[in-house]
Amino acid sequence: MNGPHELPQPIPYQGSKRQIAPAILEHLPTTISRLVEPFAGSAALSMAAAARRTCDRFWINDAHAPLMRLWREIIHRPDALAGEYNRLWNDQLGRERQYFDEVRDRFNTHHAPADFLYLLARCVKAAIRYNARGQFNNTPDNRRKGARPAEMTRRITHASALLRHRIRLTSWDYARVLDQCAEDDLVYMDPPYQGVCGARNTRYLPKIDHGAFCDQLRNLNERHIMYAVSYDGRTGTKTYGEPLPGTLRLTQLEIRAGRSTQATLLGRSDVTHESLYLSPALVAALERTAHTNDSPLALR
Repeated sequence: MNGPHELPQPIPYQGSKRQIAPAILEHLPTTISRLVEPFAGSAALSMAAAARRTCDRFWINDAHAPLMRLWREIIHRPDALAGEYNRLWNDQLGRERQYFDEVRDRFNTHHAPADFLYLLARCVKAAIRYNARGQFNNTPDNRRKGARPAEMTRRITHASALLRHRIRLTSWDYARVLDQCAEDDLVYMDPPYQGVCGARNTRYLPKIDHGAFCDQLRNLNERHIMYAVSYDGRTGTKTYGEPLPGTLRLTQLEIRAGRSTQATLLGRSDVTHESLYLSPALVAALERTAHTNDSPLALR
């Protein structure tokens, strides 16, 4: 089995936690009854946890409905999706720029999962961008044609094999997901509002409100729900995002995310660090199991 950082990811996604998922997992229990991702995106942490066999069940949610339709195809109809992507990829040859525009126009009308996958494979920085009318408006990266069909088939097939038969897929508001979580769940949240990606990400409408999000975390604390949050960060001495308040009693860690793209372009060596916040219930569970082997939870 590949390590989490080597997992074939079918959804190329800007801001994905794929590269730092192994580091995040080092701060979570080795055995998880159900991992819940209310802001799933590419579900990088669920993929990594499934590959490590540390979790029995998964709940992937994202408010972006076309993305969740794509996930349903990946999980439940991998062969059909791979075949449709194969056709799109080959049909583009010789007129890649024009073809991208045609698929984008069609997606903005019908939201077909295969069209969405093709757009993500081809667009600049694999970034989901919408205009004020709610239309996907990112442009193609004309230097590449997207993952070749054989490679995309491998990625789709692997993701389906990891998660099929033990996953729940929804496209709800995150608060509705949190309301249904239980004490034996572990919730991992990477909300789109914050983080080193900046606040210009138009993937979600509306934005996640900081105050309302903090209220949801307080409610989780009162219910003794275990959760971890990737929220703010820094590159060198420059910080991003509004920190979570101390009244939430969270334990803040820093995850090294590597050298920033902007620093690389400018010839600097600034390294990006992302904050990972652990809830009181999660920290208490980890502390309890640090001294015993009888609990279903264990520290890494």
